[in-house]
Amino acid sequence: MTTLRFFAIQESFNRNPNVIKETKRRSELFGSNVFNETIMRQSLTKQAYHSVLNSINKGKKIDRSIADQIAYAMKDWALSKGATHYTHWFQPLTGATAEKHDAFFETTQEGSAIEKFGGGQLVQQEPDASSFPSGGIRNTFEARGYTAWDPTSPAFIYGTTLCIPTVFVAYTGEALDYKTPLLRALQSIDQAAVGVARYFDKKVRKVNASLGWEQEYFLIDDALATSRPDITLTGRTLFGHSAAKGQQLDDHYFGTIPNRAMAFMRDLEIECMLLGIPVKTRHNEVAPNQFEVAPIFEEANLSVDHNSLLMDIMEKIAGRHNFKVLLHEKPFAGVNGSGKHNNWSLSTDTGVNLLSPGTTPMSNLQFLTFFINTIKAVHDYEELLRASIASASNDHRLGANEAPPAIISVFIGQQLSHTLQELEGVTKGKLSPQEKTQLKLNVIGKIPEILLDNTDRNRTSPFAFTGNKFEFRAVGSSANCANPMTVLNSIVAKQLIDFKKEVDLLINKKDLKKDEAIFNVLREYIKQSKNILFEGNGYSEEWQKEAKKRGLSNNKTAPEALKARISKKAIDMFESLEVMNKTEIEARFEIEIEEYTLRIQIESRVLGDVARNHIIPTAVKYQNILIENVKGLKAIYDKDFKIYAKEQLELIQDISKRIESINSGVTKMINERKKANSLTDTVKKAESYCSNVKPYLEEIRIHCDKLELMIDDELWPLTKYRELLFTK
Repeated sequence: MTTLRFFAIQESFNRNPNVIKETKRRSELFGSNVFNETIMRQSLTKQAYHSVLNSINKGKKIDRSIADQIAYAMKDWALSKGATHYTHWFQPLTGATAEKHDAFFETTQEGSAIEKFGGGQLVQQEPDASSFPSGGIRNTFEARGYTAWDPTSPAFIYGTTLCIPTVFVAYTGEALDYKTPLLRALQSIDQAAVGVARYFDKKVRKVNASLGWEQEYFLIDDALATSRPDITLTGRTLFGHSAAKGQQLDDHYFGTIPNRAMAFMRDLEIECMLLGIPVKTRHNEVAPNQFEVAPIFEEANLSVDHNSLLMDIMEKIAGRHNFKVLLHEKPFAGVNGSGKHNNWSLSTDTGVNLLSPGTTPMSNLQFLTFFINTIKAVHDYEELLRASIASASNDHRLGANEAPPAIISVFIGQQLSHTLQELEGVTKGKLSPQEKTQLKLNVIGKIPEILLDNTDRNRTSPFAFTGNKFEFRAVGSSANCANPMTVLNSIVAKQLIDFKKEVDLLINKKDLKKDEAIFNVLREYIKQSKNILFEGNGYSEEWQKEAKKRGLSNNKTAPEALKARISKKAIDMFESLEVMNKTEIEARFEIEIEEYTLRIQIESRVLGDVARNHIIPTAVKYQNILIENVKGLKAIYDKDFKIYAKEQLELIQDISKRIESINSGVTKMINERKKANSLTDTVKKAESYCSNVKPYLEEIRIHCDKLELMIDDELWPLTKYRELLFTK
């Protein structure tokens, strides 16, 4: 065993889990480090407090004088909590969060010092935007960008820094972050959904999109992870033969949480409570050393911020427990990867979940209206929805018998399928009193209030209805939830706007009653979108053939999928809602397609380096040991030595073949990479990396993993799967 690998394993064995003593109830800790409504009510004037609430609930601007009051109160509160700095916390298009810390400290003309923080610093800052990806929106020599306070997501303290959630835009006004389009999409669905909800309740003034994410992750001993160059540089293992025992006994899922992992979870949950992240669920996932954390549902923008914050603090807290958190969608071959199910719903300011059946025909008609419109939106924009979760890392997971396939479909269960079939048979045009009574009482009125236990789950469905919400199961574990949530809320908003226009037209032009008009439109939507509904096994070859017949896309790779982002249909939809303009859309496409290329490029470089500088030299060293052994046998047995050295000679020959295959494979991969790098078109370059470079990653790995089984364990340079996945 190599020295580095030996000490890494020995160090992990010597560690004891930290024991966290909780002295307070979670409810007492919750939001302690958040400048929330309770703190604002206590520290702000009545005018300032209501100004913030109007900004949150109605989107009204906050006057500069009021911003000064809020900033002073925020500063005093932060200082009382031990904060020394403040930062505009934002989410650039890198996939990570960003922050630049400034001290409250300032000097005066008299030579003394004060703590200063005013409305100007709260509302707007000018971070250097030159080094963030912009997709061609700006030149690299143009540095100016603006961060602007988002009052809908409360400021919080992490460590000794007051963090203020903000949007990030270019000097010319285009969005350079994930939050800005999300906020616009949420505003669009609010307005569109209110218009439709008021068919059923005139008191509705606001509709909120909610999100509950389920974050899956791996915990690996930090010393062991550091001993692996591939994990350190790419977040996943590019080499490694499967351990004899993996997940085949199903003994890890929902099993007893290991003590060391539990200590990490407790520490994480305490930090989450302090930061107002309402985490509620924790458990072992399917693969060894894989876990999940999930919160209570929140308003979508706040939930997205909380997930981004969670991913940040997970890595920091993992370090305290000598762990490395892996958020890559497929860090280990042969065991399940990690996803982040996005549970989405809509609720009104009157307390009604619009995707939850009720006790009356009217409430169920409202439910069916939003339910069917969502299905129609997914049907019409399934390629765009697939593009929203496309990445180099998620390509490894989708359709790998552990996650939904790349084909977007909707699962709704037998009971609701039957209801839609009955609605499809509704008479077109005006309904007789008897037809209307039969429809409301026998079809709509029979939907149970709670569907949670009336339909089984389909784990192969990318987009499944689960009782009172839709679960977008195909989102990757490392993704920023803002991307799929921007798309989902936008397409549903567009669909609801179209629905209202059609219903109003039937009421005004055809002289139909409101219910009749709604029935007529929903009936047509069911017919138009039935191809997206699928109840069977999404992994089967039969479904791939059937999906093709239905006209559904099957974009298996990110370069294929991402093209839907810049389709005329997508651009027209986003521009009509004012969520993104053409420049912003094309910029995001350029960033994502380039990121795909860079990730495959980095992986191929790491693989070539480790294969040639670690694995091949180790194989040669072991081969030399075998050769010396054969020489010794020949000296003893002379002409009969081949009888006694048969296995050694075969092993020497096999190692030589593997070395040759690895070396030639790396050479070919490098040549293909050079060809790809010579291309100036970013799309063609990504496609070249996908088609011509990426296949070598698996081809070379196969030979390296075979050598792992042949070579003396004491010589093998890389920490093995059995050590990475089964260290307590």
